[in-house]
Amino acid sequence: MAESEASQPTAVLAADSAQRVRDALVESAETKRRVARDCTDDILRAAATVAEAMRDGKKLLICGNGGSAADSQHIAAEFVSVLSQTFPRPALPSIALTTDTSMLTASANDFGFDGIFARQVEALGAEGDVLLGITTSGNSANVLAAVDRAREAGMVTIGLSGRDGGRIRRQADQCICVPSDSTQHIQESHIAIGHVLCDLVERSLFDKPT
Repeated sequence: MAESEASQPTAVLAADSAQRVRDALVESAETKRRVARDCTDDILRAAATVAEAMRDGKKLLICGNGGSAADSQHIAAEFVSVLSQTFPRPALPSIALTTDTSMLTASANDFGFDGIFARQVEALGAEGDVLLGITTSGNSANVLAAVDRAREAGMVTIGLSGRDGGRIRRQADQCICVPSDSTQHIQESHIAIGHVLCDLVERSLFDKPT
């Protein structure tokens, strides 16, 4: 590569790359606008459910696959740590069911992948706890199995999905469904919703910073 080409970081990209950047960011923003328009009531309901449970000493369990596994860990971390240092408060009990690799691989190896979250719900969940199941399609078998097991245990179940909501929209007690068919933009909205849920819950439980 000539020196002049090496000094141009975009030289190796396709000619339409700048437009693709703009299109992706605009569509991501438009998806969030649709969430604000269509999902506010569902988000408020979910936040009230989690806040009520935590006020009663209960906890939040979260699960999902792939990017949704990362979102599970991210959201749980915000609850346990803090969403913003400008609003310090006590830790809030939240567990991502996606982090224990020994348990996940043992359960999947011995009994199949579909039960990896349900088994943890059985072990860690209790009546009155909340399960947040994240699946962009709404049809992830292991998330749906966790929802069923949670409901059997007397937990409240919330689905975080996209597209038409999938099966989780029917199986969970509540569902927040991002109005998009794009997996990446659904995931981007999911983490935004997770941040909003944490903000609403902590400000419901703690009137002012501690």
